[in-house]
Amino acid sequence: NIPAVLAAAIAWEAWQDIEPLQHQHWLGNLLVAALLRERGKVSSHLFALNSGLRLIARERRNAPVRTTRLLAVLDAFAEAAAAGLKELDRLVLVKGQMERRLRKRRKNSSLPGLIELVLARPVVSAALIAVELKISQRAALDLVIELGIREVTGRGRYRAWGIL
Repeated sequence: NIPAVLAAAIAWEAWQDIEPLQHQHWLGNLLVAALLRERGKVSSHLFALNSGLRLIARERRNAPVRTTRLLAVLDAFAEAAAAGLKELDRLVLVKGQMERRLRKRRKNSSLPGLIELVLARPVVSAALIAVELKISQRAALDLVIELGIREVTGRGRYRAWGIL
């Protein structure tokens, strides 16, 4: 009968308090995400609680009073949601900037497919681009250069690109 976010906060706090699996703390965050998904609070993504928790002071998260810990977790939920919206705004802006490069392109260009692939995956390689877009690796490298996405490996071989 309690709201989904409060139930998830209580579940996370209980997981941290009980520590059923000492070497797998990360399962608590997946439990929270599954609870939110089951209650219908999120439907299309995995809620990133850790992005909000790192913005909350450790003293509040580990306070001796349970109420303080629960309030800290609820604040972490708000911070994680704000961070998610900020990231979504950034990705929409990047997509708009990349789509401006499509203006004088042919209708059958692979560049729109590359834009969608780069937005869907955090890091892409020439081999992945070639397989997904059904083009050669050389053509994939040419598309990457034309799109101007950032290289993340700093290498000459086995390079990868992403939107960071």
